[in-house]
Amino acid sequence: MPVPMYQAKAEFFRTLGHPVRIRVLELLQRGPLPVRDLLVELDIEASNLSQQLAVLRRAGIVNATRDGATVVYALSTPDVAELMVAARRILADLLAGQGELLAELRGETPG
Repeated sequence: MPVPMYQAKAEFFRTLGHPVRIRVLELLQRGPLPVRDLLVELDIEASNLSQQLAVLRRAGIVNATRDGATVVYALSTPDVAELMVAARRILADLLAGQGELLAELRGETPG
């Protein structure tokens, strides 16, 4: 029996539900990066990064290619980068709305 679309979407978003995975995707928006560069940017243990990359790879969100001893990761589709941009826009709008509410609560704006 096929998985309902809403369930597949929920699983997809659960896969994204870790700060390290989100940061990896943000970094890969600029283009493919070797693991050593990801480690420098993330400042985490190699084993932790390896686990998070494995989750993203199993889900098909990133691809890995080997260049000699170097493993390079890239987004599997430009849609992932677009999703990260959309998430940033949504959060900015939500936070702007919260800022307006906070200003109103502080009595800084008439309400």
